[in-house]
Amino acid sequence: MKVNNFEELRIFQEARGLCKEIYFATDQQPWKYDLRFVQQVHAAVGFVMDNIAEGFERDGNNEFINFLYIAKGSCGEMRSQLIRARDVNFIDEYI
Repeated sequence: MKVNNFEELRIFQEARGLCKEIYFATDQQPWKYDLRFVQQVHAAVGFVMDNIAEGFERDGNNEFINFLYIAKGSCGEMRSQLIRARDVNFIDEYI
């Protein structure tokens, strides 16, 4: 099956869903009191979506794979931020 645009990719759809969950979660207390942390979290989760999209739009599989590695790195950053959020009682469990 040929994929014509990045929106069709399941990995992009999953990243989009995670991004929406994170944005809704960070709109609650006590997140609102730490705007810098919220900005970092939003940036990391947004970079996952953005790098999947940008990589897809580049020419060739090698570039796409490289951007997927970058997206994977942003996932690691996001996981670290969720651990930190749990440690300071912003969340009860990982989203």
